[in-house]
Amino acid sequence: MPNDAPPAAPVAGVGPLVRVALRVTRDTATLDATGPWRLVDAPGGVLVRSRPAERWQIERRGRQLRAVRADGTATGWRDAALSQFPENTGLARSGGKDYRGALIFVATDTGILVVNLLPLEDYLRGVVPLEIGERGPADWAAVEAQAVAARSYTVTRLVTAQSGVGRSPDFDLASTVSDQVYGGRTAERPFADAAVKATAGLVLRVGDRVVNAPFYSACGGETAAAEEVWRTDGEPHLRRVSDRVAGTDRFYCDIAPRFAWTRAYTARELDDVVRRYVAAYATVGAGGPGHVRDLQVDGRTPSGRVAALIIRTDHGSYRVRGNDARSVLRSTAGELLNSAYFSITMEQSGGQLVRAVIRGNGYGHGVGMCQWGAIGRARAGQDTRTILRTYYPGTTVGLIPAGLLIP
Repeated sequence: MPNDAPPAAPVAGVGPLVRVALRVTRDTATLDATGPWRLVDAPGGVLVRSRPAERWQIERRGRQLRAVRADGTATGWRDAALSQFPENTGLARSGGKDYRGALIFVATDTGILVVNLLPLEDYLRGVVPLEIGERGPADWAAVEAQAVAARSYTVTRLVTAQSGVGRSPDFDLASTVSDQVYGGRTAERPFADAAVKATAGLVLRVGDRVVNAPFYSACGGETAAAEEVWRTDGEPHLRRVSDRVAGTDRFYCDIAPRFAWTRAYTARELDDVVRRYVAAYATVGAGGPGHVRDLQVDGRTPSGRVAALIIRTDHGSYRVRGNDARSVLRSTAGELLNSAYFSITMEQSGGQLVRAVIRGNGYGHGVGMCQWGAIGRARAGQDTRTILRTYYPGTTVGLIPAGLLIP
């Protein structure tokens, strides 16, 4: 196990490097790959070079890490992250998935954070098929639009991280819906790969500035301005857009599985979800929120979404913002309410609440590109740039400005 080897070569590929948080394990993490690999410490010294049939894992002791072979042979403890670099064209493995690039193991207060380090364009190959789904030739413009939007979103996160105000010094994005769903090499599909390649380096810009390009599944008829949903002053390119097909009563996204939906709660189920989640969004006394007596919509945003929700209980009333209501009114399994584009019917018997029925439209936060709307527009013959101009008004498509990101 030499420790005097030269620093590891950078991960090869197109575009700046992206650090994606994959998962947190407890006190151990398996070292695995499709072929040979090397484990490198922060200064660049090689701690381990794998051999056939050898099994290694990372162990944590507080904020220190080491590698341990199955026979008990171990490296020394290190105070910084350890990086696994597959050799040749091999792929790293974690959590049953294969990943391009390298895996970085970071000791945290709660376990070992596993981070995938890879080039931007390779990262997008593991994002686009999971975000837009497996699509066919009629949907090509939508898949290209998804690739440009996802690249733009990623670049803005990289810029934020470089400025020192990112959410974590250890990664740039999460691999979940809190950023973009990412599944590594295992998720890649040829059609999405082709769209990423066809749009390589292209982002949404306002002048020389790359802009944030959020997206979601279905708007339900009309997208929302950013300030309707998030605590922000908004941006001109993130404003309301109608998804109606001109001259008809149809909408481009009405092909979405959750264009229209219904969720119902018994009185007991409603009490349970409110008890579990409302305290994160409203002040609740020591006795808990109490039994729900009524739900009321308190105003609507310009796009028709709920501005605020009033939850009346036998312990008082709680007011939460419309988008936060999605987190409070989860399903009994914990799934967010599909959207804030909803209405409520309260069913009572003998003066007692029996059931609450919520009927709504759309799936997701509603800001930016409606993915099912983009698919509907592509099938109607709209091209990639038309779709992007529609959902991000005032933007143009261009290359990442030279010098914006450190390669």
